[in-house]
Amino acid sequence: MRIHFIYPTTPATLKSSNRLNSSTSARRITRYAVTRALEIISESLRRLPDDVKAPYSGLDWHAIAAAGNVYRHEYETVDDALIWHMVKHGLDELDAAVRAELKRLGELGK
Repeated sequence: MRIHFIYPTTPATLKSSNRLNSSTSARRITRYAVTRALEIISESLRRLPDDVKAPYSGLDWHAIAAAGNVYRHEYETVDDALIWHMVKHGLDELDAAVRAELKRLGELGK
């Protein structure tokens, strides 16, 4: 199930995003890495069945999934502020939901 791609990606993305304020070259590399991670999260969410998402209706699943299209196809409009906003306002709740779902499935830690 695609949820297994989200679980290791959200914490790593949150941690990596802290480097967006570092030197220019480090910031560029971090930006590319975080953006790629957000693409993976987005694409994985698009393929999650509705019954997996239903218990977590507080999450804007559609917005997080749709953001991947922006990262992939409108990359010239993506700036650090947009990336930072997604990381700070979408990933903590998503990470909690993914962990809860994996725990429910008995798969957390496998």
